[in-house]
Amino acid sequence: MSEADRPGFRREQRSAPSLARPYAWTEGRTRPIIELAIEALVQTTPEGHAVPYNRASPASMVTQLCLRPRSVAEIAAHLSVPLGVARVLVSDLLGAGYVLVRDTLGEDASWDERHDLLERVLSGLRTL
Repeated sequence: MSEADRPGFRREQRSAPSLARPYAWTEGRTRPIIELAIEALVQTTPEGHAVPYNRASPASMVTQLCLRPRSVAEIAAHLSVPLGVARVLVSDLLGAGYVLVRDTLGEDASWDERHDLLERVLSGLRTL
């Protein structure tokens, strides 16, 4: 008797993640209004705290995730969406005043500073 033939056996059905829903969240847009670095930190504003929680609402999901500062890359990972979708969502929320975005490096950052930051981002992504 195979495992699948046992009484009470329930096989998990997994489906591939759908890209339709995330791109529907952005109305098909793939480019943000404001360019955001993947390491930019995003935090919910007091106005964003007022957004009612709704799992079907991308604005609600992002504002809830960013009650503590998170990078754009972390947001994409937590929502299981492509980085471009996360950038569009954050850009829209920034425009609406629901989040603040803080860049971690200035234009005059050295190569060593940039390399160090990328190493930290990569390490953080591995821990997710």
